[in-house]
Amino acid sequence: MPEKKIIAVLGATGAQGGGLVRAILNDPLGGFTVRAVTRDVNSDKAKALKTLGAEVVAGDVDDEASLVRAFTGAHGAYCVTFFWAHFSPEKELAEVGAMARAAKTAGVKHVIWSTLEDTRKLVPVSDNRMPTLQGKYKVPHFDAKGEANALFASAGVPTTLLHTSFYWDNLIYFGMGPRKGADGKLTFALPMGDRKLPGIAAEDIGRCAYGVFKRSDLIGKSIGIAGEHPTGAQMAAALGQAFGQPVAYYAMPFDAYRKLGFPGADDLGNMFQYKHDFEKEFCGARSVEFSRSLNPKLQNFPQWLATAKDRIPIQ
Repeated sequence: MPEKKIIAVLGATGAQGGGLVRAILNDPLGGFTVRAVTRDVNSDKAKALKTLGAEVVAGDVDDEASLVRAFTGAHGAYCVTFFWAHFSPEKELAEVGAMARAAKTAGVKHVIWSTLEDTRKLVPVSDNRMPTLQGKYKVPHFDAKGEANALFASAGVPTTLLHTSFYWDNLIYFGMGPRKGADGKLTFALPMGDRKLPGIAAEDIGRCAYGVFKRSDLIGKSIGIAGEHPTGAQMAAALGQAFGQPVAYYAMPFDAYRKLGFPGADDLGNMFQYKHDFEKEFCGARSVEFSRSLNPKLQNFPQWLATAKDRIPIQ
């Protein structure tokens, strides 16, 4: 029996990386084994992955030498960043540069880079339809990732660019779920007007990524994934079905969202406006059918809600 190919997974204790680790471990006959890379190998999440059967090793995106060690001997590497830990596009670019160089040094045969669009290609900094942030970005957490795509190409690393979608899990962890008004009625606020918002269960990102690693023909390609393209009104209706009571949809204005005051509100407000204004391009880059070909267990929004509803807090 041929030796299993090792996939090194950055962010292994996070949403995307954890999903990929579990997808590999749940397919013992798939020809792959997983190396979970994490800053703290003694964390509860890291220990849980080890218990499931993953090899767990130390690696830090701010320490390139540690990434080389983590990638050495691996056939594939899943590269992902977490912008919200520092809110710095420049730091994100530095992290990705270290990943790309480490993958090249280690001789990795297939990298998946979890990326997003550089919105400035459609909304230049000179375009005043939305504010410019940090002096040179429209949607910083998108733009830096899109800009970083070139780092893998310049390093000469065989890479698939994987464009992800809105996490439905944000309704659980980031207070984006329905809110109860003074009258007791529920409202779901989303600054998307009547446009479609491609979304996906975080767990399905990992499952789709596993499907990509099985396909060498996707090396050098740019692909996008989504579980469904619902409108805000459709999401509210699905939430109403799940909760057993009506949920009204409120199409919040972009400016109102940008002024909510939490860290990154202006970034996210611009993000929603970009997805709204360029619905055709954004949805067109994320085929549900293609995503399902990578991941037959792909969930739509109601299917995700069926198992997640009890974890969505009502504000």
